[in-house]
Amino acid sequence: MSASGGTKAIVAALAANLAIAVAKFVAFLFSGSSSMLAESVHSVADSGNQGLLLLGGKRAQREATPQHPFGYGRERYIYAFLVSIVLFSVGGMFAVYEGYEKIKHPHPIEDWYWPIGVLVFAIIAESFSFRTAIKESNQLRGGLSWTDFVRRAKAPELPVVLLEDFGALVGLVLALGGVGLALLTGNGVWDGIGTLCIGLLLILIAIVLAAETKSLLLGEAAGTDEVKKIEEAIVDGETVTRLIHMRTLHLGPEELLVAAKVAVQHDDTAAQVAAAIDSAEARIREAVPIARVIYLEPDIYSEQAARANDA
Repeated sequence: MSASGGTKAIVAALAANLAIAVAKFVAFLFSGSSSMLAESVHSVADSGNQGLLLLGGKRAQREATPQHPFGYGRERYIYAFLVSIVLFSVGGMFAVYEGYEKIKHPHPIEDWYWPIGVLVFAIIAESFSFRTAIKESNQLRGGLSWTDFVRRAKAPELPVVLLEDFGALVGLVLALGGVGLALLTGNGVWDGIGTLCIGLLLILIAIVLAAETKSLLLGEAAGTDEVKKIEEAIVDGETVTRLIHMRTLHLGPEELLVAAKVAVQHDDTAAQVAAAIDSAEARIREAVPIARVIYLEPDIYSEQAARANDA
């Protein structure tokens, strides 16, 4: 996985979640808090998700084969989609069920200092993980807002880790609130309400992740800036006189397919056209290095044909 895949952020999140999962589960055993059980399962699910992202990044590096001539770059999207499924089922639905059961059959929290202490520790650990994800994302985000970055990022790992860490921090605050209110009122229903809120939060985040990753799996075009650079690089004004139409497609986060029909002079020789196409490909790769698969078709420009292609 390339540096832009956010490997550092994934590893930081994995280390934090493994430590937090153990601490939360110990706190659940001593206190009987359903919020702590839900948070334990949440952290275990997050740890598994980070493992899936690392596995997807590793498998995406495989060389192209005759059966998969464009390589395996999209495998990163598949594993990111699996993350949303795990987060929805293992994290969200389990927490909703556990919260419902605790509201229906409440019981007081025992040894209150265990869940409180572990939640404070978890908030600190998750904050460090979230800080790492933000730092890694800022190297790629540019002037985009966080919402636009999550929606437009072609590498799925950083948006996934960002949303997971954000959800984890909010979930910890909800768990702390549920446990705190249960202790203050002596009513275990508040613990169940906190657990239910955690589950709904995780389901919401899972839906957002699934929607964004689905778009990547279906195939997204290059970003606006990349498309503009490619269009400017194609035309040289001499042999390649204009761009008739173009399509781009991400084969993976760091691999772009460019297919275009370009206009050439009607009296150019085959050798001149071939040389112009080679030069145009070189200019495209220089302007947008991730444009690794390029197909350019020369043609004589016709306004009627151009309109038909754009329709």
